[in-house]
Amino acid sequence: MLFSIDSGVPVLPSDEIVTDRENTVCFTGHRENSVLPYRGDPIYSSITLRTVQLMLFRYIDMAVESGYRSFISGLAAGTDLWAAKYILGKKHSDSSIRLIGVMPYLRRAERFSPRYKELLSDVERGADMLLTTNTDPTVIYGKSRSGENASPDLYRARNYFMVDNASAVISYFNEGSFKSGTSQTLNYAVRQGLKIRRFGLDEAYGVIDECGPDIEGIRRKLVFMENVFELPY
Repeated sequence: MLFSIDSGVPVLPSDEIVTDRENTVCFTGHRENSVLPYRGDPIYSSITLRTVQLMLFRYIDMAVESGYRSFISGLAAGTDLWAAKYILGKKHSDSSIRLIGVMPYLRRAERFSPRYKELLSDVERGADMLLTTNTDPTVIYGKSRSGENASPDLYRARNYFMVDNASAVISYFNEGSFKSGTSQTLNYAVRQGLKIRRFGLDEAYGVIDECGPDIEGIRRKLVFMENVFELPY
């Protein structure tokens, strides 16, 4: 039996699991440092980050309203963990919602900040299932060098697993980020015919344009957004 280095929770090999694809959504998205402040002004850093997060949460609500019940998070810092933490909150009021965490390898959080390590541990403890796409406890990400057990394909395997076990993707993706893991995941999702629902900084800036730096006004506007999962694919 494998256990998470960060939370101590049991970790299962991903190839032993079968998901209900039609009712499952996976996440992919950028890290926090991709959230550039509105108008390039650091004074708007907090409101911009919160707007991105609230848009992500609204997309999750839309998915739940449309009947999705299982959610796969790749447990990366940023979008993945924001989404996973929000789903844990929704599970308190709806026991049919499931959170599946998928790690690319056991040591992947060694470079997380203390804040994200704490968030990761909370998410892993609250998840219904914790999986890994690589069960070797010694492997690390990168090109192999003498004496190292490394692989450059760890994140790709995790990303492809999520897409292969879902029918829809929610993504925070900024145009032009074509060499990112998020782009890799979205491109594979397109090839596999998944329903993709995504937003980026341009959409977040548009909301701030309309509402100003008023977080409650932003919340109210997002509540009345049309359900993107009910729109034609």
